[in-house]
Amino acid sequence: MRFQLLGPLALADGPDVVVLQPSKPVILLAALLLHANSTVSAEYLQRAVWGEDQPATARAALQTCVLRLRRLFTKHGVTGTSIEAVPGGYRITAGPPTLDLLGFRDQVRRATALAGDPEAELYTLKDALSLWQGSLLANVRSDVLHRDEVPRLSEERLRAVERVCDLLLGLGRCGEALVDLWTATRVYPGHERFHEQLIEALYRTGRQSQALAEYRRVKGFLLDELGVDPSPSLRQLELSILRGEDLGAGGGSGAGGSRGAEETRGAAGAVGALEPAPATLDPGSTPPAALDPGSTPPAALDPGSTPQGVQGVVVPLPAPAPVVGPVPAVPHFTGREAEAAAMAARLTAPPPPDAGGQRPLTVLVSGAPGIGKSALAQHVAHLVRDSFPAGRLLVRMTRADGHPRTADEVAAEVAAALGSGRAGERALLVLDDVVDADQVRPLLTSPDLAVVVTSRMGLGGLIATHGGWVHRLTAFTEAESYALLLAALGTERVEAEPRAARHLASLCGHFPAALRILTARLLTRPGLRLGDAVEWLGDDPLARLTLTDSPDHSVSGLFDRALGRLDPRLSEAFLRIGSGPPELLGGTGSTGGPEGTVRKGSHPPVPEDVLEQLADAGLLEDGPPGPYRIHDLLRAHLRRTVRIRNRRTEKV
Repeated sequence: MRFQLLGPLALADGPDVVVLQPSKPVILLAALLLHANSTVSAEYLQRAVWGEDQPATARAALQTCVLRLRRLFTKHGVTGTSIEAVPGGYRITAGPPTLDLLGFRDQVRRATALAGDPEAELYTLKDALSLWQGSLLANVRSDVLHRDEVPRLSEERLRAVERVCDLLLGLGRCGEALVDLWTATRVYPGHERFHEQLIEALYRTGRQSQALAEYRRVKGFLLDELGVDPSPSLRQLELSILRGEDLGAGGGSGAGGSRGAEETRGAAGAVGALEPAPATLDPGSTPPAALDPGSTPPAALDPGSTPQGVQGVVVPLPAPAPVVGPVPAVPHFTGREAEAAAMAARLTAPPPPDAGGQRPLTVLVSGAPGIGKSALAQHVAHLVRDSFPAGRLLVRMTRADGHPRTADEVAAEVAAALGSGRAGERALLVLDDVVDADQVRPLLTSPDLAVVVTSRMGLGGLIATHGGWVHRLTAFTEAESYALLLAALGTERVEAEPRAARHLASLCGHFPAALRILTARLLTRPGLRLGDAVEWLGDDPLARLTLTDSPDHSVSGLFDRALGRLDPRLSEAFLRIGSGPPELLGGTGSTGGPEGTVRKGSHPPVPEDVLEQLADAGLLEDGPPGPYRIHDLLRAHLRRTVRIRNRRTEKV
């Protein structure tokens, strides 16, 4: 059993993760875990649970909370960890394998010991940061813990992120550093070191005007909001840029970077003495992270954001993501329990008796764009972390423009990331957004590698030649959609209007990407009743299912990008199918009958091979009705696309 503290407080046992419902015993558990292996006074625990104005019976009530917490442990099968009553208070014991906070600190200490090897230090820190899973203690309603503990943990995480960015700048990987720095500077606008790193990265990637504009922006913020001037190192960096100086590989991180490194090492050294709380946004907000479940958020600040689907703290960024990196965690994952359990079991199963020690290599997760493939794969990768001591890597198989990376390019990056120091130990690759089987085959060469592939394509040829299992995802069930809304919006808001919540899920077609975008919008409007949101969304779902500050995160944009990947002839056929009558999905040779079949004298059917290709691309789902069907949101998008195109043609 593993306690997850770096996000909503949860219990994890293999593939099973239980996010605890808000209650006083949960506050007590959080307070004990934040100070694991130390005696926590009864007075402090009482303040954490009841605040500064405690009831007269607080001490007796605390004992009752301890009993309830012990019963909670029994209910969820927690063994090997107990709450001890000791003189003056209580204590809980834990270690890095059983508490993610201690695991994070242990990884940071390991990274500090690798200071002479920047690549190894960077990889270890990124692996540590991948343990953070969104809004810290979001289900723990304690003003005392959020006031006293969360900021200290936040500082630990920020120092690790600073050090990651310093290492990237020192290694000359400025474009990669921009991925984290755009987010960090917007989430923490008063954190000057992040701004300094961002300005340096922009300048060193040839974007001098953007670098100077960013300096003016942060200078204006500091003067207007705080009444102070930029730090001397920021002002010196501006002068260096104006003079056109070569910052070199060390760059501005020579001044500020060394400072960030020293601070990070100091934090790592003192980490055992702190009882901090993780870096997080406002506990009531969901970061605009991986709202597209088919896309993968950057690792260091993530997420980014998505349930067994609601994903974490990440914003779409203008810089390219690294090809290979640690698998980021998926905050607030909900739904897909059966698929996650089956995948975890298959990845960790011993080899068959007659296989000579060889295991089947591949698990394929396929389905429509936005259905949650990447979120599921990343979630499972964290569930099976103990079975892959050589590491778990996320490998992005497409570029930002949607074009596939070459197999040779990816194979070289993977070989460099894995190195040669863990021979004989198993590693897990998550090959995300694979376009065709030829991208994957060169990576299926080692018995020490297990591979999870996510793809919109069926990749039947890969399974035929290399074996493995296929999990084809469809839309959420009603129960999964409701669970997602509970996880994202909070129990109080959803259960106050359960009928409206279910109606909203129905308007989204139980489609994971649509639900995530909806919850992100509702979180920015905490005063909006769900009943009012039903009417607002129902007027024009496609137009409303977008983030106004991030237009790329929209259902229409997601579908447009999917159509852009198709062969033009397939795209035209799909537009015809989606905007035409249902009988077009019947296929050649169908006769009159229910919806989804061809009626004589009506539109000519679409050839079967075209329908098969569209189904293989994840755009058609298996019936009923008929052999195939189109998701309602996708059909609405196709019809609107055709209407817009026709209007443009009429104007011409």
